[in-house]
Amino acid sequence: MGWAMLASMAVVAVLALVLLRYPRKLWTVPATALMLGAAGYAWQGSPGLPGHPVVPGGQRVAVDQGLIDLRDAMFGKYGTYAWSYGNLADGMLRQGDRERAVKVWQGAVRQVPGDVALWTGFGSALAEYDGNQISPAAQFAFDKALALSPEHPGPPFFYGLALIRANRFAEAEPWWEKAVALTPEKASYRPALVARLLTLEMFLQEQARREGRPAAGPAR
Repeated sequence: MGWAMLASMAVVAVLALVLLRYPRKLWTVPATALMLGAAGYAWQGSPGLPGHPVVPGGQRVAVDQGLIDLRDAMFGKYGTYAWSYGNLADGMLRQGDRERAVKVWQGAVRQVPGDVALWTGFGSALAEYDGNQISPAAQFAFDKALALSPEHPGPPFFYGLALIRANRFAEAEPWWEKAVALTPEKASYRPALVARLLTLEMFLQEQARREGRPAAGPAR
């Protein structure tokens, strides 16, 4: 097909020269251009390779606005590093660019290495980028967040969420219990954490019932 298209271009070029009454003495100029194009195609072209459709670089990701609101409520919103970098990373995710979303959080922890919210976001982004599996890098980021602020409910909650996304439900339960225990009674986001924990407990109890195991009751 490549050679056929090249030949067609040559025919069209000759017809254009005739119709435009291009001086025959100068026909060597376009002829030289065509010859150079043919030589370049013969040198670097690959007409024997099979064709294939072009695949888009990334698919848009549906970002959970409820989790974004929860993150903002737990770590603070306007004027905080987590809010600024989180918005930027969320935008990258909506465009389907998980790699750039991770790099946003990576740049954030480099700029502000003592911010617990940034390390938590970095861990969540790494886990999602790795196919919802907690890689050593994601584990390191979560461990860093947990060590920076042991009394903050954010790191244990989002670490538990990463465990759930990795289908490690039983491991997630104590982390969500810890997040609820660390949350002040009057915190606006406490009902959301309690509701998620109750849902997880009900799921685990049903799973235990189906497998014929004794179901553990709520630890709270």
